[in-house]
Amino acid sequence: MVKQVRKRTGEIVPFNSGKITAAIEKAMRAVDEEDAKAAINLTIKIASEINGRVSEFYQGIPDVEQIQNIVEEVLSKSKFERTAKAYMLYRRSRTHARELKKFFGIKDDLKFNVNAIRVLQERYLLKDEKGRIIETPTGMFKRVAKTIARAEKNPKKYESQFFEIMKNLEFLPNSPTLMNAGTKLGQLSACFALPIEDSLESIFASLEKMALIQQSGGGTGFNFSHLRPKGDIVRSTKGVASGPVSFMKIYDEATETIKQGGKRRGANMAILSVSHPDILEFITSKQKERQLSNFNISVAANDRFLDNVEKNKNYELVNPHTGKNAGRMNAKSVFEVIARSAWQSGDPGMVFIDEINRKNQVYGLGNLEATNPCGEVPLFAYESCNLGSINLTKFVEGKQINWDGLKETVHLATRFLDDVISANKFPFKEVEEMAKGNRRIGLGIMGFAEMIALLEIPYDSKQAIEIADKLMSFINKESHLASQALAKEKGNFPNIGKSVWKGKSMRNCACTTIAPTGTISIIAGCSSGIEPLFALAFMREVLAGKHLFEANKIFQNVAIKQGFYSEDLMNKIAVYGNLHKINVPAKIKSIFKTALEIPMEQHIKIQAAFQRHTDNAVSKTINLPNSAKPEDVKKAYMLAWKLKCKGITIYRYGSKPEQVLYLGEGKKPSKVTSEFTEGACTSKTCAF
Repeated sequence: MVKQVRKRTGEIVPFNSGKITAAIEKAMRAVDEEDAKAAINLTIKIASEINGRVSEFYQGIPDVEQIQNIVEEVLSKSKFERTAKAYMLYRRSRTHARELKKFFGIKDDLKFNVNAIRVLQERYLLKDEKGRIIETPTGMFKRVAKTIARAEKNPKKYESQFFEIMKNLEFLPNSPTLMNAGTKLGQLSACFALPIEDSLESIFASLEKMALIQQSGGGTGFNFSHLRPKGDIVRSTKGVASGPVSFMKIYDEATETIKQGGKRRGANMAILSVSHPDILEFITSKQKERQLSNFNISVAANDRFLDNVEKNKNYELVNPHTGKNAGRMNAKSVFEVIARSAWQSGDPGMVFIDEINRKNQVYGLGNLEATNPCGEVPLFAYESCNLGSINLTKFVEGKQINWDGLKETVHLATRFLDDVISANKFPFKEVEEMAKGNRRIGLGIMGFAEMIALLEIPYDSKQAIEIADKLMSFINKESHLASQALAKEKGNFPNIGKSVWKGKSMRNCACTTIAPTGTISIIAGCSSGIEPLFALAFMREVLAGKHLFEANKIFQNVAIKQGFYSEDLMNKIAVYGNLHKINVPAKIKSIFKTALEIPMEQHIKIQAAFQRHTDNAVSKTINLPNSAKPEDVKKAYMLAWKLKCKGITIYRYGSKPEQVLYLGEGKKPSKVTSEFTEGACTSKTCAF
């Protein structure tokens, strides 16, 4: 009888048949073949096979690989063919992950996939002075949970709960929290807005603050509309002003220098009012390759301008220095330039500034003018925001949403994000005052595309819009209830008297945001934010010159369940990235349509459905095929405005010289960089 097993480390441990049963049950669950009795019977058969081969094992002790080989053999000969395929695919992915962990010296007790290990190694796990990793993923989550829970009266209770929702990948906070919690730096916020007034002192004071924020992993947003236009006289020197775009270039160069030593690249948002005299220079400022590559740019368009676009009327330009009329331009002509520039390069986006301020929760502090780099959080000057996202794939059971489990996680995640404000080491006094004055947080989601795929709902259906509306309404309501409960426990946010919450209990001025999620969705193993899947299979660069085949796990399991999975099929899909030219059932093609197959109007309607129930704003890329025309961009902008979105970003596939994903288009396999997450914008400038 085999009583011991040799682990991969060489350590000898007792043989535990329960682990084989657990592995079989996991594979069964993945393909809807769950049968507890069958799993036990298969385990008995496998154990018998192992005992019958004892003479083949060194010193009569099998190693883990030998046992797994026997598991594969027995499963392959059983009636559970789908379970066998799921087991083999999982085993192969674990082999690749172990190779990568060994290369980087990572001890991973949570069994992350290859992509997660890569980003954990690059950005999140603590390292010593020689760059060697000194932390496990479990250690990272414990470090974060312990730091954030210190804000509680009962820290042990919440440390345990915070750890569990992160370890189970049900919720993850933004990158700076994962990177910096429990470290000397201790800066936990994702994004900041800094003021820029019409003076060199203000411009370069904010430049210095930007550098310190980006060094700590935060992103920055600016509104350059207060700067006098190019050619204006500077009275103190009798010189001539160089205009907003010239100073944006200085900020861009500084970011370029800072990012070389940082954990992630710096990211900025520049906004300029459509009424600024330099608006045309701003709109076209990113048309030259690599110019302002560390900036996303957006035009602040008000309702009057967009009304004038529809009526083909002129509108006034205003010199911000004098407040006087600086000429007139035709609104429709300016709109044409905006649309063509976005068609050519993905920039500029638009922020609908009147809609933002109609929904301004703390209106008593004035108008909101800036946003964070991806536009999902409108912010006051010196305000920051802490973001976190719930992994929706963890809340689907069968073909139903687990509303009770989701509610519990929303409440705990809201508490977590509020505690981040209390635990944070703020970079400047002004930021701390604004953060604690408003206590703005941004709870969002990721994995929406996979959730609706599990529910068998096509992304481009009316039902998808309905579930988006219902889902976000639920999350927003429960987050508000959680914030109200926190207010009764810990007090209202100090600026409540200047807000829409005046006379009520509320801990946070705003609770919800839809962020792009970027690398945290890679860690969670799900799609980005509310984006559709971008490709179903592709080759991912995991090390310089080394690529691994990767397929969407939800699609892969469905293919196994329905009996049409094969490696040849997956290789064909990798060549195209989607199912358009692949022979699979029509229903599967409908459920697993990818981003470039989704009509532009549906992208925007999904965004609008989420925005209706989101306190802050929604970051989403409206992906357009390469064949799209500037007219399509114009239609997208106008539809987003009319559906009450707060902003819009479009990206036409192939319109930038560098992307994070390249579709194979029937020739070579689709390829992605190490930081690509399904659903993410294919342009590097918004993969922040």
